[in-house]
Amino acid sequence: MATQKVGGEVDAQCTRCKMNLAHTILAMVGPKIVRVRCNTCGGDHAFRGAAGVTDRPTKAATTRAPRAASSGGTTRAEKVVISFDEQLAGKDLASAPKYSPKDTYKVDQVLHHPTFGVGLVTAVRGDKVDLTFRTDTKTLVHGRGGAPSDRPVFSPPTNKHTGPADKPQAELPPEEEAAAETSLPSGD
Repeated sequence: MATQKVGGEVDAQCTRCKMNLAHTILAMVGPKIVRVRCNTCGGDHAFRGAAGVTDRPTKAATTRAPRAASSGGTTRAEKVVISFDEQLAGKDLASAPKYSPKDTYKVDQVLHHPTFGVGLVTAVRGDKVDLTFRTDTKTLVHGRGGAPSDRPVFSPPTNKHTGPADKPQAELPPEEEAAAETSLPSGD
């Protein structure tokens, strides 16, 4: 096969003519043609190989055995899958603490969750931990056990009439406020 270069010619599918015609190569990225000009209509477009020709591997090519290391090609490292039981091997499951969002945890710590069972901390991100259980990985909170003053305080709604929400009422002296409350019409 001849080496292709910018300025050379190649047969390609023209998007304007809708035919396989001769094109001039305008741009290449490495050995791949990316932009061409039709020699018939003069239209510039992205390179599309001749109809029926593709760069994708065929089904037969994908089912072949992988290349041997002796062929000079680099081989990818195989993924190693470690089972949940192998991850827990050597860990003391009997002394695993119960999960609580108030406690703080660290990576490789074993916990016992009341719903999901025994889990292993695999990642810590701020106030969240990733716990891997036998069936799934869950993201849970931790380190939320601050002092009671740090926690939000519940304030129940009051029966005091304050008016429309978009117009705040002026503060009244206590004696005028008491008089205003008694003059409000009742719901009877």
